[in-house]
Amino acid sequence: MDLQVSVFLLFNLFTAGHSLSCYECSGMTGSCSGQAVKTCPSGFSQCSSSTIVTKMGDMTSKVMNKECAPVCQSGSLNVGIMRMSTSCCTTDQCNAQDAPDSSSNPNGKTCYSCDGQTCSNTVKCSGAEDRCIKATGNFGGQSLVLKGCASKSICDATSVSSFQSSSCCEGNLCNGAQSVTQSFLFLCGSLLSYFLLH
Repeated sequence: MDLQVSVFLLFNLFTAGHSLSCYECSGMTGSCSGQAVKTCPSGFSQCSSSTIVTKMGDMTSKVMNKECAPVCQSGSLNVGIMRMSTSCCTTDQCNAQDAPDSSSNPNGKTCYSCDGQTCSNTVKCSGAEDRCIKATGNFGGQSLVLKGCASKSICDATSVSSFQSSSCCEGNLCNGAQSVTQSFLFLCGSLLSYFLLH
């Protein structure tokens, strides 16, 4: 019995003082060249790396983000005008690499997406995006609809997001088409700020 207590106390002594350290940066120009190592605060048990690509007409912007995270879900989401991929890990400085961009690896799946006027546009899924997603929520007093491609892990994690309701399905174009009246730019800004701040 004394040996078990001693081993337990020794284990706690060696592990209690260890805090996770992750790379941290926010690159608004498509690179994270100025990343620094940060010791994560208590309760932050994962490192994350995210890549968000927004395309509006001929303009494309790419945002990179690395940080400590209390909760993180690896996966990807493509809603037509915005594509996001996130990778998560649990060891010191494991987020050195940028989150992978699977857009060059189409998988043959197609889902509906919204552009602010209608939700009858389509988007081609890529990589692990094996589901179609539909999510609704209120942002700044406006009701918004989000549709596109998502990986299973993102679908499983939507219950912890700020959306009021969300659903995922597995067939081509299974997330339905319908018209919407909402501010397209407001939707983009809300989504981008949500993913950068959470």
